[in-house]
Amino acid sequence: MNAADLNTKFAIDGRVRVIEGPGGLPMIDVTTDKAQARVSLYAGQVLSFKPTGQDTDLMFLSETAYYAPGKAIKGGAPVCWPWFGPDPEGKGRPGHGFVRNRPWNLLATEALSDGRVQVRLGLHDDEETRAIWDQSFELELHVTVSETLDVALITRNTGKAAFALSQALHTYLAVGDIAKTQVIGLDGTTYIDKMDGAVEKVQHGPVHIDGETDRIYTGVSGVLQVEDLGLNRRITIAPRGSASAVVWNPWAATAASMGDLGDDDYKVMLCVETTNAGPDIIDVAPGGEHALGVAYALSRL
Repeated sequence: MNAADLNTKFAIDGRVRVIEGPGGLPMIDVTTDKAQARVSLYAGQVLSFKPTGQDTDLMFLSETAYYAPGKAIKGGAPVCWPWFGPDPEGKGRPGHGFVRNRPWNLLATEALSDGRVQVRLGLHDDEETRAIWDQSFELELHVTVSETLDVALITRNTGKAAFALSQALHTYLAVGDIAKTQVIGLDGTTYIDKMDGAVEKVQHGPVHIDGETDRIYTGVSGVLQVEDLGLNRRITIAPRGSASAVVWNPWAATAASMGDLGDDDYKVMLCVETTNAGPDIIDVAPGGEHALGVAYALSRL
């Protein structure tokens, strides 16, 4: 369906409308009394969340992001599924899976009685996906907007055999200055340092970023906070269905090598990702399901 047809079926006056976004991709704008958000039907990806009274979006979105079939959108909250990172079977399949660069279906929109608005997107297996990953599945993304942003990724196994899953909500957070930003809540946690040959290390104190960073933190069970002195705000991240988290920043050289990222963008972004990654693998039985979720809240320091 195009944006006009989707509006006819799913628009909610003053709350939900579907627009034609960059590259002609359909996008859903959500408005509540507490916040505004944008969700791309292509990639099933939250691109923006801005609570009322906040000057800066929760999410970083690259000004040079690609908006084209087959390309991932750099920023927001990409969905990595059914694997996180390189192809686990070494077959040359796309990194981070195949759902972040394909169209999703808009399943439902709802204005809830408490003022929240929820958008539900879906994807299921077909001949094309089974050629990449030979499994039967249903995948849903539930985005609930209020003064907080809640995102849930629900996997259902509709086949006759169990499958293993790694995944991520690969969220790009906007920060004022990476040098004045720290992640709290990982002290004492073991992490896999992918910038140092996947050596296991232990985090001591808050996480500070002073170079290219790519870490899988394991055994993560609590709430994380990003303290951003540059924007004088705190981002609270409450994960569900996850025992790991990834912290990533490309730093200068890698950012400069990316056509869809500005040379200095590494200074104003930080990925703190809600994941099932590293040893945190999920087995989904036939007829079973798994929900990976996260809630974000913004407050002043």
